[in-house]
Amino acid sequence: MDLLKNHVGGQWIAGHGDGIALRDAVLGNEVARVSSAGIDLPAAYRYARETGGAALRALTHAQRARLLADVAAVLQQNRDAYYDISMQNSGTVRNDSAVDIDGGLYTLNYYAKAGAALGQHSARTDGDAVSLAKDKAFQSQHVMVPTRGLALLINAFNFPSWGFLEKAAPAWLAGVPLVVKPATATAWLTHQMVKDILDAKVLPEGALSIVCGSSDGLLDPLSPFDVVSFTGSAATASVLRRHAAFADRSVRLNAETDSLNSAILGPDAAPGTEAFDALVREVVREMTVKSGQKCTAIRRILVPQAWYDETAQAIAAKLAKTTVGNPRNESVRMGSLVGRAQYDTVQAGLRELGGVCDTLFDGSGVSLVDADPAVAACVAPHLFGTRDADATDLVHDLEVFGPVATLMPYRDAAHANDLARRGHGSLVTSLYSADTAYLGATALDLADSHGRVHVITPDVAKVQTGHGNVMPQSLHGGPGRAGGGEELGGLRALGLYQRRAAIQASPDVVAALFPAQASDASSPPADRN
Repeated sequence: MDLLKNHVGGQWIAGHGDGIALRDAVLGNEVARVSSAGIDLPAAYRYARETGGAALRALTHAQRARLLADVAAVLQQNRDAYYDISMQNSGTVRNDSAVDIDGGLYTLNYYAKAGAALGQHSARTDGDAVSLAKDKAFQSQHVMVPTRGLALLINAFNFPSWGFLEKAAPAWLAGVPLVVKPATATAWLTHQMVKDILDAKVLPEGALSIVCGSSDGLLDPLSPFDVVSFTGSAATASVLRRHAAFADRSVRLNAETDSLNSAILGPDAAPGTEAFDALVREVVREMTVKSGQKCTAIRRILVPQAWYDETAQAIAAKLAKTTVGNPRNESVRMGSLVGRAQYDTVQAGLRELGGVCDTLFDGSGVSLVDADPAVAACVAPHLFGTRDADATDLVHDLEVFGPVATLMPYRDAAHANDLARRGHGSLVTSLYSADTAYLGATALDLADSHGRVHVITPDVAKVQTGHGNVMPQSLHGGPGRAGGGEELGGLRALGLYQRRAAIQASPDVVAALFPAQASDASSPPADRN
């Protein structure tokens, strides 16, 4: 099987040794191999900073935005091939592949359009100039400039396309070169996208590198002006934070990690109401899309005590209709986990939750479609429940990263909010009610412990973007165990890759920082190859 090469220092280089096997998530056969052994990472990082960084900083925001549009066009041309790779290596049905692939393209195009409006400067202001003297003869202007380092993107296995592109788009727009380290298990899709981009020569030399395989030594060559954007487990993030790159050299780290997200049914949303039905639909969707392998998936379902049984029955009835198995079969609505290692991890989590909770829907009895249960990484949905959420600590501490959620009752609105906060910081919570006063108060009450509060009333049920869908216009991240990081949120995302400084000077000098330019924002960069 082919060994996927790394692209560093402006060239494709094969890692040493036999490498690590990537497998079809359902059939189990090997689809590719990766190795990063023997790669000269210090030299690779210097090339990215000195060659790619210099080229990107020489461009205006509008010109960098053109690069994003060009990259999006290249990826769009190869979209069908990405769907095939996703089906094999990630075990996803077509709709789930779209969340990853088309979601990544949407994000890239969003930043291309947003960046075009930033105009013909390579840096930008942060607020208005303020006076430091009574006669306004001396002022302070805050500016945002590209960091003179690289952005190391360490991505998770569940989104090999979107996870790459949602970080890449704001980094390139900010003027910073990338070194991409995809999760090994699903690196094939990211690698193919990077190869297509590089083959098309739409980026400056050094603006994009990729390292596939082991992460050994990945952090050692980082310098103080580099940035690391990490998505993965809280345990791995904890290890990263102790590395000398962050502890001693103050490399900037953005982390997005585990999250026990919640969905809350409002006190007014009785069975039969539109809000009740909306929660049931959203829970089932979040449990089954990408086989529950989303950092934003609903893990805890909080409902009024009186409606615990009806909610359990409604969710279980919908889960029973979900066909699970080989995504090559058109009747299958939910594919597999990304591999047998993840399968084993989820099975262990199911045993733990099953030991302290009631089983409200047992997916172990579901027959797989065109898939061998001894080989395929398929796990059918499981719904657990506990009637005493206060005493069952495990449901607030353990995230089973698969098609798994736990139902629990609450006494009143304050109790529900307390339970939601038991996740110790989450990426998202969603609220379902027709009571706008309740929703407004609850949204603000939970905003301190959640990166996003997703509020569903009957009037937005058909247009809302989804509890687990991360939109580039809105913040993605969360406090506490969710990592304490921030991504996206429109142009706020550029702040991770740019440095803020205060320029203190006369009004004439402040005005000279960003002189008016007559050049057309649509004009192409002078030399992108």
